[in-house]
Amino acid sequence: MSLTWEQVVVDAADPVALGNWWAEALGWVVINESAEEYEIRPAADGLPGLLFTPVPEGKSVKNRLHLDFRPDDQEAEVTRLLALGARSADVGQGEQTWVVLADPEGNEFCVLRSRRH
Repeated sequence: MSLTWEQVVVDAADPVALGNWWAEALGWVVINESAEEYEIRPAADGLPGLLFTPVPEGKSVKNRLHLDFRPDDQEAEVTRLLALGARSADVGQGEQTWVVLADPEGNEFCVLRSRRH
């Protein structure tokens, strides 16, 4: 069997706004600008991508799946993401080496510590 990881689908109240936020946060390119399927990828032919689709209901509980990112400089990256509109999130993680943030629609993600530590 052969499978290729194509994308992660993210439910969104506003797929275009959330997709643009993630494109800026990650430095990725927009592949499809449709409000029904707004897609970003690391490069035009890069995988996996993020696909933002509209849903009528808002987020109400902690994500069952979240993304982890490993930056070169955790503190600088957290500061940058907060300046872009992310917010600190508490999902009961306690004192850890990673930082939990939420995107503008409340989807949690983690910024891990740098590998050099």
